[in-house]
Amino acid sequence: MAIKVYKRNTAGRRNMSIVKPEQITRSTSEKSLTVKNNYKAGRSNGKISTRHKGGRAKRLYRLVDFMQDKFGIEGKVVEIERDPNRSALIALINYVDGEKRYILATHNMKVGDKILTDENAPIEEGNRTKIKNIPVGTEISNVEMKPGKGGQIVRSAGSAAAVMGTDGGYTHVKMPSGEVRLINIDSYATVGRISNFEHGSVKIGKAGRARHMGKRPAVRGSAMNPVDHPHGGGEGKQGIGLKYPKTPWGRPALGVKTRKKNKISNRFIVRTRHVKKR
Repeated sequence: MAIKVYKRNTAGRRNMSIVKPEQITRSTSEKSLTVKNNYKAGRSNGKISTRHKGGRAKRLYRLVDFMQDKFGIEGKVVEIERDPNRSALIALINYVDGEKRYILATHNMKVGDKILTDENAPIEEGNRTKIKNIPVGTEISNVEMKPGKGGQIVRSAGSAAAVMGTDGGYTHVKMPSGEVRLINIDSYATVGRISNFEHGSVKIGKAGRARHMGKRPAVRGSAMNPVDHPHGGGEGKQGIGLKYPKTPWGRPALGVKTRKKNKISNRFIVRTRHVKKR
């Protein structure tokens, strides 16, 4: 995998870079595993519900199998592709029974590799098994939060959690954020780190490339008039003049905790990601 940095021919190319993963084997998708993506540009019934979205390049949605519930049936990696809907690469799997599915590709996955989902699957990269059978210190990804629900966490490019130990009916798992969470021992997880770890080092380079992704411009509140934003007004480059930052609608912003205090999953968090490092 390599990062291509463009020559400084123009102002837009001056700081532009892209990732060119060596794993990718084709640029087209499997037609039977794609569906039309109904993009609403951040609008609900015509009203803007999410700002700064709109006008992106067309894309098809790839039906990625986060469940991987073909237990005991071996599959072979036949293609590795880029997915425009996510940061990770995806792999096209041919199972011995003839079915094809997309899954999230792991870091060292390549064409020709065999994968298996089973309670007693070997602890090899790409295989999927119950978290209670995975040794301490092993990197895992696409982890189920509830048995049978499919992978929900640790799915973005380059991310991996680590198994820390099992106590009772739960396994201690250290998340990429540093949080330590209890996961049911019967939940399934994929062995290995998610692919495309260099995704975070890409520089978009120019505004047009962001627009192709569906990102519209965001204006600073301090650049507005007082009638448009609580931060607005003043002569020259002034501070916000408030005790704390606010949203355009006057609510506290930047650093305000939005997680519910009595959220039911709080009891599964052993150590939060907010613990200060010494």
